[in-house]
Amino acid sequence: MKFENVLAEVDGFGRYQLRMIFLIVIPRITLPFHFLLNNFIAVIPPHHCDISSLDDGGIFSNLSLQERLAVSIPVQEDGTLSSCRMFAEPQYHLLFNSSYITDLPRLTVLCQSGWVYDNSTFKSTLATEWDLVCEKRRVNRATATIFFMGVMLGAAVFGYLSDRFGRKNALLVSYMTTTLFGFASAFSYNFIMFAVMRFFTGFGIAGISIITIVLCIEWVDIKHRTAVGVLMSMDWSVCTALLPVVAYFVNDWRYLTATATSPLFLAMICWWWLPESARWLISNGKVNTAHFYLSKCAKVNGREQFMADLKPEILSKVILVENQNRKYSCLDLVRTPRMRRLALFIGIVWFGVACTYYGISLNVTGFGANIYLTQFLYGVIELPAKAFVLFTLNRIGRRLSQAGALVLTGFCIFCSMLIPEDMGVFRTAVGALGKMFAEASFTTVFLYTTELYPTVMRQNGLGYSSFLARIGVSVSPLIMLLEEVWVSLPNTVFSLVAIGAGLSASFLPETRNVRLPETIEDVEQTRRRSISTADEKSPP
Repeated sequence: MKFENVLAEVDGFGRYQLRMIFLIVIPRITLPFHFLLNNFIAVIPPHHCDISSLDDGGIFSNLSLQERLAVSIPVQEDGTLSSCRMFAEPQYHLLFNSSYITDLPRLTVLCQSGWVYDNSTFKSTLATEWDLVCEKRRVNRATATIFFMGVMLGAAVFGYLSDRFGRKNALLVSYMTTTLFGFASAFSYNFIMFAVMRFFTGFGIAGISIITIVLCIEWVDIKHRTAVGVLMSMDWSVCTALLPVVAYFVNDWRYLTATATSPLFLAMICWWWLPESARWLISNGKVNTAHFYLSKCAKVNGREQFMADLKPEILSKVILVENQNRKYSCLDLVRTPRMRRLALFIGIVWFGVACTYYGISLNVTGFGANIYLTQFLYGVIELPAKAFVLFTLNRIGRRLSQAGALVLTGFCIFCSMLIPEDMGVFRTAVGALGKMFAEASFTTVFLYTTELYPTVMRQNGLGYSSFLARIGVSVSPLIMLLEEVWVSLPNTVFSLVAIGAGLSASFLPETRNVRLPETIEDVEQTRRRSISTADEKSPP
């Protein structure tokens, strides 16, 4: 008897699983809110130097606002006021001849008394709070990198904690960490404190990201694994489209950060009704607790009789583990040849998926149109991506779906470089199409990776993969800074990364209709795994 046989008898996709998915969706609302929060809290609104220092109490004070700006701030080539420079002294002659400016570098200086911001769209952002503009512009953009560095470290740590102490316990720690530091970042009184709090917010939220998907997949049968994997990713798309709506009405960065964190209060209450992974419990020798959760599952799904006849001792033979006292770590990812190969190619794929996805997602102003509209479209366009993924995963399998989605993402990013900037609608359309394929690749990689790694190493493997993904996410804002060298260089890099990751995905094994591996020996194929769904219907 295999675990899939037991799961089939208690119903591997009944009311118990649906209730669990609902409880897990609640904390997952915070994922796109926090991961894409920088699009709104780090916006740099139109601004110019504060010219109050030029007021000499004479002619200057009698001028209108437009006239004061004309004599105080130089005009750029595109006709807009300079954001970072001002005249050292009022140039009153510009009131009569605005084109007569001699020796401009000598006449202008950097802003002396701060900046004045256009607050018509955003009441407050990080840039307006701490003047992260001009020479500090890169510091503002680095806030996304700081957050994702926290996610990167948290993925590795929570991957280990989840395999060592259980999915449910690690998930609670993740909830509490994210809530504490999420609200602390909203009340930060300087940028250094904010950066530290955002780092630890990312650290905590990494656990929610990787543990919730694994917990769901480990509780459903082979037949419904694909549907559940795609269904679990729907919350991301819906909340990605919801984020700009929330940001439109909550346009102060402090309140928006607190709003993004607030669903976790409800999640911590709902945590009490979440089950521990029965697979993990059996793999770690805790058969009595596994029997308890399987019995609850059978009762809710109307299959009580089977578990009443099944003794806990029998469960110890469902998953064969050579040494139940053995503690696994990330080092086990590279100790055997097939696991090494798996870790290498999965790592490349995760890096490429995350780097290109966030390269598009964090560049909502780079494809034209309004920031709220673009973000909304980016969320809505992911919904047909789910239908596309659900179809391809069942028809052509995981490997070709993963590779194809990545290559198409790279192709769309490349095409966006060829569209002139004045064709904003077309640039937005191509960007949204690239976002659709990028989301398709992200949806696939979570399910694919969960199916590739064995139960004893699943969270370590997903943590390692997410670690490499966050390296990709962390460098994506820095890649966008390459536009200072050549405006099309960032998109060129993102295209090459996506195509390279797609080629790496083609070297991974197919997992469609294959039982989840339980041990490293299953991956190394020292024990044979069935690729049939028929044998899970009843125990031999």
